[in-house]
Formats: sequence, structure tokens, C-alpha cells
Amino acid sequence: TLADGAVWSDGEPIDCDDAMLVWAARSGTYTTGEKDADGNDVPLFSAAATNGYDVMDKPDCVDGDTAWTVTYSEPYADWQAQFAGTEILPAHIVEEQAGGIDLVDAVTNDDQEALAAAAEFYNTGWVFNPGELDPALTPSSGPYMLDSWQAGQSISLVANDQWWGPAPKAGTVVVRFIEQEAQAQALANNEIQIAEPQPNPDVVSQLEGLGDQVEILTGDEYTYEHWDYNFAKFFKDERIREAFTKCIPRQTIVDNLIVPVNPNAVVQNLRNVQPFQSNYEDIVATAYDGAYDEPDVAGAKALLEEAGAVGQTVRIAYQTPNQRRTNEVDLIRDSCNQAGFDVQDAGQDDFFGNGLAAGNFDIAEFAWAGSPLVSGWADIYVTNGGSNFGNYSNPEIDDLVNTLNTTPDVDEQNDLIAQIEKILWDDNATIPGFTFPGVTAHASNVTGVVRQPAQSQVSWNMQEWDLTDG
Repeated sequence: TLADGAVWSDGEPIDCDDAMLVWAARSGTYTTGEKDADGNDVPLFSAAATNGYDVMDKPDCVDGDTAWTVTYSEPYADWQAQFAGTEILPAHIVEEQAGGIDLVDAVTNDDQEALAAAAEFYNTGWVFNPGELDPALTPSSGPYMLDSWQAGQSISLVANDQWWGPAPKAGTVVVRFIEQEAQAQALANNEIQIAEPQPNPDVVSQLEGLGDQVEILTGDEYTYEHWDYNFAKFFKDERIREAFTKCIPRQTIVDNLIVPVNPNAVVQNLRNVQPFQSNYEDIVATAYDGAYDEPDVAGAKALLEEAGAVGQTVRIAYQTPNQRRTNEVDLIRDSCNQAGFDVQDAGQDDFFGNGLAAGNFDIAEFAWAGSPLVSGWADIYVTNGGSNFGNYSNPEIDDLVNTLNTTPDVDEQNDLIAQIEKILWDDNATIPGFTFPGVTAHASNVTGVVRQPAQSQVSWNMQEWDLTDG
């Protein structure tokens, strides 16, 4: 059920059409009629994942309804998170751009022609070239709306006068793109009022040096660093994966790069459960035997020799600039080159735009921003998952993740997660590093800034931000 008075920023009501678009795009029901290289049906709509919606019947509603009922063909663990605000996109824009179709009618009657027109815009119409923005195509359902975009510099948001909740306190919020090493100075110069850099000892030291000019907020986040192997390349050999896992100096990385930001930081030994969660220790006790707590260079070297891969070049790719990750690669190189690898820094300024999805890496070094939800496993680790960039595949994982998604009982979930984690360790599919120690700093004359650990990060309550006279 939608909030009373919920409308898009252009005044169009949020209603059944929007629910139908979410379902059509996320359920995987509609296909192009073609097959991909693996013989799978090509989906009509581009979606990162279908989990949850793929076991959901069409929303039961008609034009203008602001509430709808859905029925699941089997239980879905994270049902409460479906139709989230980030998933609801403006259906009336799709309808208009698709030639005036009616999405409720198209979905209700499985009108393939109308749905194909909708999908064509849905898949490409909101992809803008840098600096180009058409606010008419991007109405907002939140307290702010897009106003302008200076490529490589900033995105400006302005208050949404159609917002049905309390009016935002700041009329304009400008999101600046500044290298993290320059953020402290930008705060000192009042060029920005809020900064949320990645954890980095140097940046934290700079922020602390500003004294009472700023307030610094810290705490763990549902975000963790990890290293993903590319199974489409030489890492498909399990001996080479195990060898590299043996030489990654995870404890040294945490001690040198994370402890200075968070003195209580520990090496993370699970993927989708963080050390600060109550179920973490019990799952670790079942899933991980401590085999990779410390580097075993000799053991890594022996495996590499057995595989006939001494001297193997390993390109570790990540988004640049990021000094902490550059330092991570340096520490890994220092350790793994002793085992016979040739580790190379393959940092890319377009890593997320091209490198990761294109498989342009041997190891991908990045972080997943998550939540307590269990359905996040589905598109990362299952065969052909939308975010399975390393091409990992294990039928046991596929089955367990599917069972996890259909298991609402928390105790049963924990047992399944432990089984999944153990297999991921046995396969050396992806290696966890550490939980991000979140760092948010804001000018002392800014009020309303509240950090929180989920992926929306500091922006979650920007409508509460305000400047005092100080």
C-alpha cells in the first residue's frame, strides 16, 4: 500500500502502472524469443536479478490503484524488501516513450508488442552520456529530484515540491566528485560540508587534523572488501586459486590499512555476513577452518609448481584513483611474488564502466555494499548470476541459494549460509577481506547528518540536512 498522496515530481500519481513495470522488468517472465551463447532465453528487460519476483504472480490491481496484492508460488525469504523505492521507476515515462502504451493492460494481457516497446526504453532510455541529463525523463519519487550534471564534477539535486512528506530543509544538495585525498582540504575550505571517503588512514588523519571544524562519525558498514577470481581465465585451475589464496596477506592488510581507521577491525572470514552481526561467529565456526589466517608462501609455491604456473602474471583490477586499494595490491605483490606469481597493478579509471563487466581482470578487487537480507546471494554466486562477474559456477551453490531464498526461518537460513560459505571457501571462489569502517565527516555548522551501515550510506536522510548560522 502506497503512502497517501504519493506522486512523482511531475505530479503523476504513483500507482498500479508502476507496480506492473517493476514486475515485468524484474520477474524474468518476458523474453525476446532469442537464445544467448549458452542456450538460455534472452530476457526482454535488462535486470540485475529476478529473485523474488520470479516466484511472484502479477500484481493484482487496475489502473489508478494505490495498493496491490501479490501471491508467491513458493515462500520468499526477503518478501518484505520487494517493491522498494529504489526499484519503482516511473511507468508513465516508459508508457509515453513507448508510444502511449498502457502497462497495466500490456502486462495483464501479455501484450508482447507493447512490452517490447516498453523494454526498449527501459533498457536504454535512462542511460545518459556524461553531462547529459533530461529531467523530464527522470521524475523523482523522493524528497529531491535531479537538476543538473556536470560530467566529472557534480550532480545537483533540488527539493521536490511534489514530495508528500515533510519538506526538505535544504533547497539544493550538490554531490561533488572529489578524490578522497582532497576531501579534507575541501571541507577546510568550505567547498563541501559533508564527506564520506573510503577508509584510508591518511584521509582520517587529515580529517582529525581539522579539529573542531568538523565532526567525524565512524562505525562498521554492511560493505566488505573482497578479491574475486576470474574463472574464465587461468584461475579456473583450482590449484592456482588455492595458491593465490594462500599468499594473500589478509591480516597484514587489515593491520596496516584498516586498524588505523578502526582499532577493533578484524579479518572478515565470511562474505554476506559481517563480523558485527550476531550470527557471524557461529557461522564462521562451521564454515571456515582458519586455513588462510596467515600467508603460507611455501605451500602456495608448491601448488604453483604442481600446476606448472610459476611466473604466472596476475592482474589485479580495481577502480582508480584509490590509494588504499593501490596499497592492498602492493602488499599482495610483496607476498605472492615470493610464491612465484607476477602480480601486476591493473587499476583502471573505468573499472566499473568496462573492466568488471567485460571480464578485464584476473582478480577483481572491490567491495559489495549489502544489507541483512539473504537474497543478495542470488545474483552474485549462482551460475550466470547478473553480478557473477567471475563466471563462478557450482550446482550445489545454485541449489543452496535457491533454498535460502525460499526459507523465511532465520535459524534455517543460518544453517544454509554456513553450507554456502564452506563451499565458497572450498572452491576459493572469492576471498573476503574486511568490513568497511565507515567514515563520515561534516562541517560543525551542519545538522541532521546521521550515518548508518546500509548501502544508501550518508545520503539516506539528506532531507534532514541543514546549515546553522555558525
